Amino acid sequence: MNVNADQVNEWIRNRRSTFPKQFVEGKKVNDSIVEALLENANWAPSHGNIQPWRFVVFTGDGLQKLADFQSSLYKETSGEKFKETTYAGLQTTPLKASHVIAICLKRDPNKKFPEVEEIAAVACAVQNMYLSVAAYDIGGYWTTGGITYNEKARSFFGLGEDDKLMGFFYIGEVAVPSPPKSRQPVEEKVAWIRE
Repeated sequence: MNVNADQVNEWIRNRRSTFPKQFVEGKKVNDSIVEALLENANWAPSHGNIQPWRFVVFTGDGLQKLADFQSSLYKETSGEKFKETTYAGLQTTPLKASHVIAICLKRDPNKKFPEVEEIAAVACAVQNMYLSVAAYDIGGYWTTGGITYNEKARSFFGLGEDDKLMGFFYIGEVAVPSPPKSRQPVEEKVAWIRE
């Protein structure tokens, strides 16, 4: 492989979440870039190579379809916890993005491995997307808000009873960059055993 390690380090250390309100509304990211992000996600590691990730991509009029579905489901199922601001956000936030990717976990029917390992594999796939948006200089954001944990949402995304909706990855052109983040020193989180 002919990879520049310094560039990879820079992408990893400068990766940021870019929220939909920071996107250039109405500006579309080319589908070929989104296809590349998904291809990179597909190369994530998974125990036994089971590849449990599945993605549903919304763009164009599909964004309105997602907005309508999630706001209606929220209104139908929230009961006394209903908040008009949440409902309005579910109706409008997808429309600020170029693409919204539903992040899904399709359980291995044989359940050879613990579910947590499949969840970790899907998270690795999302990290590959995060690094890819950094490389393409566009914005990305993984959210687990809205209808993510609503069991009634599963069928809309083609998921069965054992599967999981793990959130949504928003993609857009960046209008307002995210500020730099800091991390506690890695030395505070690592123990070396040398003998």
